[in-house]
Amino acid sequence: MSIVDNRKATHDYFIEDRFEAGLVLEGWEVKAIRAGHVQLKESYVIVRDGELWIIGMHISPLPTASTHIHPNATRTRKLLLKADEISKLIGKVEQRGYTLVPLNLHYRNGRVKLDFGLGRGKKLHDKRDSAREKDWQREKERYMKHDTRNRR
Repeated sequence: MSIVDNRKATHDYFIEDRFEAGLVLEGWEVKAIRAGHVQLKESYVIVRDGELWIIGMHISPLPTASTHIHPNATRTRKLLLKADEISKLIGKVEQRGYTLVPLNLHYRNGRVKLDFGLGRGKKLHDKRDSAREKDWQREKERYMKHDTRNRR
């Protein structure tokens, strides 16, 4: 079950591979995510000291958050992934110029998981080509739908 999607990611990047990771969260963050107070738009994933971290994911604290906690909405959060997957990602990111882009936040077996992709940035002409291709697919569907109605 998806919580939030980063729709801008597929517009700005060619996503070549997808990964799923767990997140290290605090209690108030889990409650706020369940309430839908989360945003992935400006976030990105980095590699630091052999670990993966998500930066810029905004989780708005609920007004009922405990009085003794001072929530930081955009703190850096650690991603949980197997060591061999992390080493594979580090090699691709550092050598080939890929970027790790958060794609969506969802539940798996009651736990909050993050899908992120190994992406290569699109140039402006690539974005135009993608938009043109998307429009053509939409037009083609429209023609096919219209054509099947007229045959009956």
